[in-house]
Order: sequence, then structure tokens, then C-alpha cells
Amino acid sequence: VQLVESGGGLVQAGGSLTLTCAASEFDLEDGAIGWVRQAPGKEREGVSCMGGAEPRIFYTKFEDTVKGRFSVSADFAQGTASLHLNDLNSADTGVYYCAIDDRRIGNCDLDPTFSDYWGQGTQVTVSS
Repeated sequence: VQLVESGGGLVQAGGSLTLTCAASEFDLEDGAIGWVRQAPGKEREGVSCMGGAEPRIFYTKFEDTVKGRFSVSADFAQGTASLHLNDLNSADTGVYYCAIDDRRIGNCDLDPTFSDYWGQGTQVTVSS
């Protein structure tokens, strides 16, 4: 299984970014897709997760500090999932990882310890 993130970068506070995760050798319909953030000097924390099947997402969860600002989308047929980051602030700075939880529990969990597959991460830096 290979997960490749893209879309990170430097953005001013209040700005937006879209991160995309492309999956190989794994059908995204077979698990939950999570986005995990690691801020400088801190542990990884789950910011969102979702699951579904073409053409729709069945369930989503968001960490409290990103609710209303972040959203998710997916193209299950293409094997891609995206995290849309809006109204960014300095606390959103960190490395963002795409991760897969393949337990197929019919829901998703923000706890990153349940993820089995990880991408290499993409840096998001928000300047104030």
C-alpha cells in the first residue's frame, strides 16, 4: 500500500489549502481515510477521518479546533481523498499525513494509533 500526499505549502493566516492523498494498492472503499497532523514539538493528532463508497462519503469526523474550517472529499473511483483547509491559523502549522484504518468498522476514529498505512506527509506552514 502506498499513500502519497500533495498540496502542502506556505500560506498566510486566513488562507486556504487543499491536500490530496493518492492511494495505490488499496481500495479506499475498504477502510477509513484519516488526516493526521504533527505540529512542531508535538505528537501526532487526528484532525479528520472519513469513509464511504463511490459516489458518496458515509461518515466523517473532525477534531474540535478544525470543525467548520476543514472539510473532506473523495474520489473513490480514482483512489484519492482530499482535505480542504480554510481560514488557516498558525496553530494549523505542521506536517499532515494521510493514513488508512482498514478495520472496516462502519465508522472512523480520529485516534491515529488505529491507522495501518501512512503517507510520507506534506508540510503546511501558516504565517501570521
